[in-house]
Amino acid sequence: MAFAIEGNVGIASLWHWFSLHSIWVLMGAALMLAILVFGRPKLLAWMQRRGHSTTVQRLQRVCDAIIGTLDAVILLVIAAAAVAITLTREGPEALITPESIKLWFMSHGLLILLIVAIAYLLYRLVKSIIPGIVQSSMSARGRGRKAKEDLARRVQTLSGMLTTLAGIIVTIVAIFMILGEMGVDITPLLATAGVAGIAIGLGAQSLIRDMIAGLFILMEDQYNKGDVVKVAGIAGLVEDVTLKRTVLRDLDGIVHSIPNGEIKAASNYTKEYSRLNLDVPVAYGEDLERVIEVINRVGQEIARDPLWGPKIRSAPQSLGVNKFIERGVEIKVLGDTKPMMQWEVTREFRLRIKKAFDQEHIEIPYPHVKLYYGQIEATSRVDCPSCQYPNLGDSRFCAQCGLPLVHTSDAPPQSPDES
Repeated sequence: MAFAIEGNVGIASLWHWFSLHSIWVLMGAALMLAILVFGRPKLLAWMQRRGHSTTVQRLQRVCDAIIGTLDAVILLVIAAAAVAITLTREGPEALITPESIKLWFMSHGLLILLIVAIAYLLYRLVKSIIPGIVQSSMSARGRGRKAKEDLARRVQTLSGMLTTLAGIIVTIVAIFMILGEMGVDITPLLATAGVAGIAIGLGAQSLIRDMIAGLFILMEDQYNKGDVVKVAGIAGLVEDVTLKRTVLRDLDGIVHSIPNGEIKAASNYTKEYSRLNLDVPVAYGEDLERVIEVINRVGQEIARDPLWGPKIRSAPQSLGVNKFIERGVEIKVLGDTKPMMQWEVTREFRLRIKKAFDQEHIEIPYPHVKLYYGQIEATSRVDCPSCQYPNLGDSRFCAQCGLPLVHTSDAPPQSPDES
């Protein structure tokens, strides 16, 4: 019985408080309903821009359910507030009078308006100075239109993120100050916000890690949209980079979405310039100085070409012998190209090298097998003048030591006296 009486007293006191503040509850509920009505289409449009995956569709259904529930709760609150205002003895006129409005406005309204004005001006100030601070703290490593575009894109991304964060902080502080001025005890709210912040921080550690990593990626200009990079073991074209993730498309057309927190090392293939790096193999019996001369000549020709020249920053040239391999010698060739042009230039350079070697009769080694059936006939063999190894009659180089062979047709004709 005592519990029932205490329950009735609690409900009566709660209803009494609700009746006294019903007008403010009605105004707050109406404001929240307006926010939901106008904000719901924008939220759904933002989700649709994220894609049509199963996760996004599931998230849309959850948001629809949450918004529908909030709509029903707010409508019930509005109805209860209207009933409370109607059932008061004095009626709505007793709650809102010119004297009460004037007294409240002079006591609290002016200060609340001042808080709102200061918060708005502070947000505008932060929004205007953040882009300049971000731009001055960054420097484009290079000149030209692309470098300026990259810098502008990074400044815009970071400025938008920092401005949004500053706006959220200013809004939260202003709301707590306004609630305190309206007589609401904000101590429980602060405690609740602290506990909720800790819980969110523990549950969203990966999200915070991704955003911090993305912030450093953008600030340090590790890569931008349009670059070819290799991150988290995946190489491809950067289609999008945000604070949370990096989107790559590989050569097979597969799109990879990589959380920035998973990126330990980023390799940028198109940062400022690219490089042609090629090893050209030749046979052991070739004159290496002549081979290097031909390679450098081809590099100068492709650099002067009206089609390929604009794609090259420095003509491909030989650096000398790189290493000895099983079937021949490798000549190292390097040259700088415009960003993302190294693969295209390398393919054209290989084609021209093959044509030049064919014209100069320079042998490119390839895996092959020679079969000998029995003894080589004396008429169809050529002995190496150095090691006396018997070679087939059509051989140009010795199979034992690799030196050029001298055929009978290559020998100078003998004079009658010598015969």
